[in-house]
Amino acid sequence: MQKEKKTEITKEKLLKATEKLIAGTDDPFKITSRQIASEAGMQAAMINYCFGSREKLIYEVFQKKYKDTLKEKKIERIITSEDLSPKEKLKKLHFIVAGFLIKEYQITKAITNLVLFERDLSVDSFSFAYVKEHFKGKKTDAECRLIAYELSTMMQLIIYRKDDFRDHMGIDLSKPGQLKHFIEMRIDLLLPDN
Repeated sequence: MQKEKKTEITKEKLLKATEKLIAGTDDPFKITSRQIASEAGMQAAMINYCFGSREKLIYEVFQKKYKDTLKEKKIERIITSEDLSPKEKLKKLHFIVAGFLIKEYQITKAITNLVLFERDLSVDSFSFAYVKEHFKGKKTDAECRLIAYELSTMMQLIIYRKDDFRDHMGIDLSKPGQLKHFIEMRIDLLLPDN
């Protein structure tokens, strides 16, 4: 039990050190394992021991900020609303998530590779249940999972390239109105009305 408690304390120190370093940089890619370990007062090997890699540690910091943002936005009202269709819930939830990804753009850039290429596909995304409910049995679970995966991964990739979208497509995702229109357009394309 003592070893588990020490590991949890070590993890917390590494998370806090990483969050502090991320807050003070323009580019989380430049934060090294040694810098994180030094800030936490331990050896760099502890990062791999506790998290598997520096990228996974940065991802954990991202996840914490993400969950805190969702609590702040009180998404429970959207999720439990009986007045909104599953498609409308998806639009509102994706708008909140995309807004967070844009607000935390530097950390979003740092974790995009991990999200796109190493995400555990056996775990359904939050979009899956809404996609499945929208199609009401007209699509298989596999088809609904694929649509939900496309929604989340393409949003991550497009936000990663938000400056290119602004410069070459005239869509400025940092403007709430344009972001909302873009999300609604994508969801309408993938979830046509019955």
